[in-house]
Amino acid sequence: MTQDATHCGLVAVIGAPNAGKSTLVNALVGQKVAITSAKAQTTRARLLGIALEGTTQLILVDTPGIFAPKRRLDRAMVSAAWEGTVAADAVLLVVDPIKQRRHELEPLLEALENRPESKLLALNKVDATAKEPLLALAQDLTAKVQFAEVFFISALTGDGVPQLKTHLAGLMPEGPWHYPEDQVSDASERLLATEVTREQLYRQLHEELPYDSAVRPEQYKTRPDGSVEIHQQIVIGRDSQKPIVLGKRGARIKAIGEAARKELSEILGVPVHLYLHVKVEENWAESREIFEEIGLDWVR
Repeated sequence: MTQDATHCGLVAVIGAPNAGKSTLVNALVGQKVAITSAKAQTTRARLLGIALEGTTQLILVDTPGIFAPKRRLDRAMVSAAWEGTVAADAVLLVVDPIKQRRHELEPLLEALENRPESKLLALNKVDATAKEPLLALAQDLTAKVQFAEVFFISALTGDGVPQLKTHLAGLMPEGPWHYPEDQVSDASERLLATEVTREQLYRQLHEELPYDSAVRPEQYKTRPDGSVEIHQQIVIGRDSQKPIVLGKRGARIKAIGEAARKELSEILGVPVHLYLHVKVEENWAESREIFEEIGLDWVR
């Protein structure tokens, strides 16, 4: 492949919390690079997915859902989201037509209105939405922002995703690829491992555990036999949350660890030994150290 023939560019994927951005990034890349959960605001740091379409490399910035920030953690997440759109070659707004979250969508539309990048709209979850309301929503949103194209997709089933990917590739400028051909994410394996555990925490505890929890990487090492040993700390804000995470006789944390270990073994392609423990730290969301460990900038 000659270098002149290659294209490479950055696509910022934005949207209200829980619009399906991470699922879409995973679908475009063709494998899991971003954590998904039915709980809003699961994406914290800006994670890149790297997708290939012919001779084009698409660098997908999976931004945290943009919402009105209240606490420091929220401010850091919103700041990370907007940073992701700074040098983009295209901005892709993902909208869930069922839970539109208009109060969070409107500020996004206002902010997008005057941005110089090529703006695309992806209406997600078409597999679960009637056609008429979808078309009405598309009309409403395109009246507010000049979207170059509108795509009707289902990130979950893959409907419309190949067409979207081909279109995005066509927008990318000519230039050398930024990453090796086989690289699918810029997240370190250490950070990816904490994200996988955090996803299991959300999946298995649903509404029982508030959003105020973090998973800190403590140790990540390769054993002589090629397997990986990972130690992580689950940080929670209150003592009363500890029994929820541990479960009866430690059954819950064991199930979380087992599911995360299995998934990590598949992602890393080697056996994984995962050790989890729970720590109560009341003001962890104000800790600079924890922020840096989970890949966020400290925002005053």
